Amino acid sequence: MKRKLYNALINWKNDPDRKPLVLEGARQVGKTWLLKEFGQNEYQNLVYVNFHDDPEAQEIFRVDLKVDRILYLLESITNQKITAGKTLIFMDEIQEAYRGLDSLKYFCENAREQHVVAAGSLLGTTHRKGESYPVGKVNLLTLYPMTFEEFLWAKGEERIAEILARTDWGMVQLLDSKIQELLRQYYYVGGMPEAVLQYTTKGDVNKVRQIHEEILRAYDNDFAKHAGDETERIRMVWESIPNQLAKENKKFIYGAVKEGGRARDFEIAIEWLVRAGLVYKIRRCKNPAMPLKFYEDFDAFKLYLLDVGLLGAMSKASPRLMLINNGVFTEYKGAFTENYVLQQLKSIGALDVYYFSKDNSTQEVDFLVQTAERIIPTEVKAEENVKSKSLKQFVTVDHADKHLKGLRCSMKSYIDQDWMENIPLYGVLGYFNNQM
Repeated sequence: MKRKLYNALINWKNDPDRKPLVLEGARQVGKTWLLKEFGQNEYQNLVYVNFHDDPEAQEIFRVDLKVDRILYLLESITNQKITAGKTLIFMDEIQEAYRGLDSLKYFCENAREQHVVAAGSLLGTTHRKGESYPVGKVNLLTLYPMTFEEFLWAKGEERIAEILARTDWGMVQLLDSKIQELLRQYYYVGGMPEAVLQYTTKGDVNKVRQIHEEILRAYDNDFAKHAGDETERIRMVWESIPNQLAKENKKFIYGAVKEGGRARDFEIAIEWLVRAGLVYKIRRCKNPAMPLKFYEDFDAFKLYLLDVGLLGAMSKASPRLMLINNGVFTEYKGAFTENYVLQQLKSIGALDVYYFSKDNSTQEVDFLVQTAERIIPTEVKAEENVKSKSLKQFVTVDHADKHLKGLRCSMKSYIDQDWMENIPLYGVLGYFNNQM
């Protein structure tokens, strides 16, 4: 399968100032596959060590962190010669090795000529007790679940992906029915690579849902492994998210997790899930002015799942409803659609995303997206029959002095009005990539 982050790995390889690379991301988003593919394609040989599967290798760094000794042991374990610039050293599940992360600092300082990459679940690398993260000594990349564009590549729909990427709205309109069908499939399958591979090669929708459920069970097991006393609270927050997203007002409500629940009961659990990459936390912004971070409200936020396919599995959404008709776009009060849009935005990386709501009214703007050039108030509609009262009020009346132009993502075709553009939902990624 083709992943867009592959190009960033090529850039890292060719950078004369490269440092050891840590590829971050939630469990099962495809980190191991991508780095192996990169090593096998771009280097003469790949030295691969999985510290989870090899207890002997876990002890490599225990004696000391001298690079020459580490290289010798890696060669011995893998029975391969390491040649600087021609070998990619890939340390997988690095959180399982005592002082594994610490070793990257010494590769940076004493062996910059070596090409070293590391991967591990954020559940481990961000919650490793007794070890410091090598801040400033590593390059960082983050891998997210597959985007709709990557899903299209996996389906063999490169031409459609290209049209969407260049936002050729005239051509898009001619292919609208077909792309809507592909988007329905993506809502169901999501972007977890194993689920995408199963669907694009065998088309077994029941097996896809089984894969989703296996991933969710693996996450639940990880809670117990890494979270200690917070495990049950993390589970309660995690299991409440589909219900939170099904509400008309999707602001996170502690009382929906547990009757009488308060911030102090669950804030640690929420931040744990955020740091693990399993949920995205979108804060409210009080003023649509740059930089949005100056105006964020720390007491109001929404939580979204890392993947729309996993949201479907957690919600027990019917495959028939999602795949056969437009039910997925009209049911669930837009929960899937907002999660889908946010998932595409997160994959871009360079965007700051918030939402806006008023304390004294029902007015809400689903997302405020800050690019390098402007703020884009963004409304998400799951259907073709749309009204944009809140967005129009926000842009043309309440904040007319800021000369903002709104964006509505819906099932309607492209429209450009004075105060707003409407784009089809499947064009979200291409639109925002072209704003960068």
